[in-house]
Amino acid sequence: MSQKDGQGRTIKSDEKLFDIVEFIRENEDVGVTEIAEGVGMAKSTAHGHLTALQRRGYVVKEGRKYRLGLEFLNHGKHVQTSYDLYSIAPKKVKQLAHETGERVWCIVEENGLGYYLTGAEGEHPVNPPVRIGEGVHLHTISAGKAILANLPRSRVEEIIERHGLPEQTQNTTTREDELFQELETSRDRGYAINDGESLSGLYAIGAPIVGENDEVRGALSISGPANRLRREEISGELVDLLLGATNELEINLTTL
Repeated sequence: MSQKDGQGRTIKSDEKLFDIVEFIRENEDVGVTEIAEGVGMAKSTAHGHLTALQRRGYVVKEGRKYRLGLEFLNHGKHVQTSYDLYSIAPKKVKQLAHETGERVWCIVEENGLGYYLTGAEGEHPVNPPVRIGEGVHLHTISAGKAILANLPRSRVEEIIERHGLPEQTQNTTTREDELFQELETSRDRGYAINDGESLSGLYAIGAPIVGENDEVRGALSISGPANRLRREEISGELVDLLLGATNELEINLTTL
């Protein structure tokens, strides 16, 4: 009934249940036969899992097709608002997006990945294929590298061991020694850079939000077209605005 992986003991039925949820999320409206084939289980077993999920509101059956239910949104909002940072970040993120005209994100680290906690777009935003709640590899984005740069080296090594350093574009840093060198540079200057490492042609700068006892609470990033944001006068102005915003959030966190 159980198997072991890199994270310890797991229960096969639990793994299969989450496989079903993820399959439905990735493929949207799907039937039980598609689900069973997609996750590699008997149709009767898949139907049993789906019945349990439907009874608890996690999937909705429309005709012969299944989609995810709003119970996930209920849990998602609970998780989102459980972060102290979320109580103050949205207003600052919107302000920063208005001031810069670019897209601004606030991300947090959880289980070694970066999750988009909140975001806003300015007058001339790019629209990368990411959404609130999505998890990404920290080494591929500026906010993620800003977080990594301020974590203990042992913690960064744990994250790399668990998730690796997969390549997302030809510019992605995939060597551990190069990443640590980049993180040192980012830590010294106070912000990190994403130069087409998550999406070709995208440029972003990210700065950490550090709380009491040097605990990294999250990070902000400003992103836009590389041919615009790389320009020295624009880049310098964005850095000043970004560092001012993260500093303000750090101060406000101490009052919560």
